[in-house]
Amino acid sequence: MSFFFRLYFNLLLEYFYIRSGRIYAIDTKKDPRAPSLHKVVDPNDIIQKTGLAYPHTAHCLASGEIMVSCLGDKDGKAEGNGFLLLDSDFNVKGRWEKPGHSPLFGYDYWYQPRHKTMISTSWGAPSAFTKGFDLQDVSDGLYGRHLHVYSWPEGELKQTLDLGSTGMLPLEVSMAYHHFPLYGYFICGCTKNYMSSVIDEFKHACLIHLQIRFLHDPDKDTGFVGCALSSNMVRFFKKPDGSWDHEIAASVKPVKVQNWILPEMPGLITDFLISLDDRFLYLSNWLHGDIRQYNIEDPAKPWLAGQVFVGGSIRKGGAVVAEAEDGTTYQVDVPDVQGHKLRGGPQMIQLSLDGKRLFVTNSLFSTWDRQFYPEIVEKGSHMLQIDVDTEKGGLVINPNFFVDFGAEPDGPSLAHEMRYPGGDCTSDIWI
Repeated sequence: MSFFFRLYFNLLLEYFYIRSGRIYAIDTKKDPRAPSLHKVVDPNDIIQKTGLAYPHTAHCLASGEIMVSCLGDKDGKAEGNGFLLLDSDFNVKGRWEKPGHSPLFGYDYWYQPRHKTMISTSWGAPSAFTKGFDLQDVSDGLYGRHLHVYSWPEGELKQTLDLGSTGMLPLEVSMAYHHFPLYGYFICGCTKNYMSSVIDEFKHACLIHLQIRFLHDPDKDTGFVGCALSSNMVRFFKKPDGSWDHEIAASVKPVKVQNWILPEMPGLITDFLISLDDRFLYLSNWLHGDIRQYNIEDPAKPWLAGQVFVGGSIRKGGAVVAEAEDGTTYQVDVPDVQGHKLRGGPQMIQLSLDGKRLFVTNSLFSTWDRQFYPEIVEKGSHMLQIDVDTEKGGLVINPNFFVDFGAEPDGPSLAHEMRYPGGDCTSDIWI
């Protein structure tokens, strides 16, 4: 299989992938400017042969096979998650992991062949996240906080790392079901004590791990994982005895706010990546609205090198206002680009191979978009270019680049993942 026959599955993540269970293989080699549909992997075939459903992250293997993480079974239960193997012709081969070695929750994964290790992350049960975000689902244990360490390529679960420092949200706290309207939708409201518990967990527990990346250097035995609700960047690493450990490397502090569902708003790290030279880590805070650049030349001591706001919930003109430590309130300036108001917050990001151009889209998941940023669903998402200073550090919005997916013929459309046809820093793994 040609490397130019790339896996554009994640571009179709939302409507054609997670929800339907179909996997679309798109031929980008014949005519890169006019990709064509090569094959559709039927979800019934996947379910019948493996029991897996809700496919998500795909990576090519050195064998020519394709491995896809799946987030649950056909009924949306997390217990049915695991890893799907397709052959080079996109036929279903079976599961990758050994029987009885499925993770607690599924989502992203990355492998480092020279260390004979694969590590996967946790999102939540499809039955929970597909209907929108509800604090009760977190309380009920329907979202994850673990990393799963596998032997590579054998597929044996060797270790489970619990990243939550104080456990999941307390179940014994009595709930009062007041409902706070959030842009026309509802999120479970809580007693004051329960809200305090929620905020404390956001600060200290590493809940809902989305993206994971090893450093690109195949000899390195360290990497990072983004924790969405707690907004922590966690570094994982191999210890001298061969086991794996973790530590919080960087944190995005919650912001005190007014007119929101909670008195404090987490950043909600929904994506991050590492530059090909392993010098910089970039992350997106979907709720706060900023993109951050960290210098990770010393992976144990990242430091903030650049930051830019491209949207978010505390922007000027919105209903939510932030509170400073001295009690004053403020909102963030977000510029228009080519006459367009920037909608939602930064979500998926992709970096050019030279590290100088960072591209960003703003759609997370349609039900979550509708819940937090309904304008994205109504008017479509967009893609921006952020110019990167790779010498001193720094991020600036490029005023000459704006792709409006609301203007698509069958739009408005919701743009998510981005990929370079010849490989990029979020897809290529060196062996």
